[in-house]
Amino acid sequence: MEKQIDILIVGAGISGIGLAAHLSKHCPQRSFEIIERRASIGGTWDLFKYPGIRSDSDMSTFGFNFKPWKKASVLADGASIKGYLAEVVDEFNLESKIHYQHRVLTANYDSMACKWSVEIEDEHGKKQIWIANFVLSCTGYYNYDQGFQPEFPNQEAFKGQFIHPQHWPENLDYQGKKVVIIGSGATAITLVPAMVKGGAGHVTMLQRSPTYIASVPSIDMIYAKMRQYLPEDVAYKITRARNIGMQRGIYALAQKQPKLLKTLLLKSVQFQLKGKVDMKHFTPNYEPWDQRLCVVPDGDLFKILREGQASVVTDQIESLTETGIQLKSGQHLEADIIVSATGLNIQILGGIQATIDGQPVDTSQHMLYRGIMVSDVPNMALIIGYINASWTLKVDIAAEYICRLLNYMDQQGYAEVIAQGDQTELLEDTVMGSLSSGYIARAADVMPKQGKHAPWKVSNNYLADRKELKQASFEDRVLKFKKNSKALKHKPRLVS
Repeated sequence: MEKQIDILIVGAGISGIGLAAHLSKHCPQRSFEIIERRASIGGTWDLFKYPGIRSDSDMSTFGFNFKPWKKASVLADGASIKGYLAEVVDEFNLESKIHYQHRVLTANYDSMACKWSVEIEDEHGKKQIWIANFVLSCTGYYNYDQGFQPEFPNQEAFKGQFIHPQHWPENLDYQGKKVVIIGSGATAITLVPAMVKGGAGHVTMLQRSPTYIASVPSIDMIYAKMRQYLPEDVAYKITRARNIGMQRGIYALAQKQPKLLKTLLLKSVQFQLKGKVDMKHFTPNYEPWDQRLCVVPDGDLFKILREGQASVVTDQIESLTETGIQLKSGQHLEADIIVSATGLNIQILGGIQATIDGQPVDTSQHMLYRGIMVSDVPNMALIIGYINASWTLKVDIAAEYICRLLNYMDQQGYAEVIAQGDQTELLEDTVMGSLSSGYIARAADVMPKQGKHAPWKVSNNYLADRKELKQASFEDRVLKFKKNSKALKHKPRLVS
């Protein structure tokens, strides 16, 4: 049985809910449905359950532009972020539009009908076909079923518990136990203090190489003060603008004066360690922002290391043993629990098998028009947030652009839009930019690619993108539109 719908949003995480809210505001003439494979909203913030799970971006920029983050906390825990998203769902009456425990298997675009035929499976394995005018992918960029897990030599010999943070066991008892966390990214530096506070006997962070880590205040006192004297939305806008400026400033400094930023970051860490921990563990062999900069609230990681409740080891794994990890240096780390915080498996479009008139779409051979629309793929957009700033900043401006485009199409009576690609523009770098992080490198065979010039070059610069997307003309010789005699006669509402 076929179901006819207008717009299909895939994913009810931060991107899908944000996009749905913008559509509700700016395109009331359009209808949409949201497919969510999990039993709840939240995406990342519903999936990850490890101790201490939190944002690694400040909440004034991680929150949406239309809804102030009302707490003074700079970083927020996973439950608070999910609660914030639930408020958006309530405020925009989105609940009735979300279909839980439904997953998209395949999507084929029929260029004659100007429609997507989408195969959907529910929790009982029952399949149905939905016919949609537009498919908007809000599935993020990683595989929810399986985190990235390298094979460690002799792994099967380990007699304790071996855990990946993406699949954290419910009610894990780690009281008094020796824990080794493999990794030095955002997850690892969150887990170390959280597990110490949760009663672990000792926690060791085992890293191949150090990461740049900056300490940020847990409470934004200036924002808290402003909220006492200014209207909520005004205080939020001011704080948001300040933090966006600071994010861009730090990133720009990393590009122009990497040695200066490196000195500042390392001096800050050195001050907080107070000579109790060797700086070699916090001195990376790359420049700041060649990989993502990690943050800790109030220097909690450094405090715990300083006090000896946790330790950090920089070394390589030779093999696992019955009782822990044998390192190449000869050192042996005893462990009751090993946490493999080794990252994500990259996936695009949530693993959907996409085709156009039956021909497979290989996303790694396409570019993104203005960082939003897949080249040569009709009536499809995808949202990939920033990796050098808050993810949500991109969600907001991409959603507003999509709304403008839909309204323009309604005005003109268009049923189809294609961003026609130019293969001479195609570069090897993905849209995620030139960061050297492992998960970025692993993305090369699935992620859309960068183009040499606008509108194919993805800047990953929020301020530039915001300006460009707000002013972008749809009559630019790249976008190709097609009318359909059966096109819906909508009365559009323009987005300013």
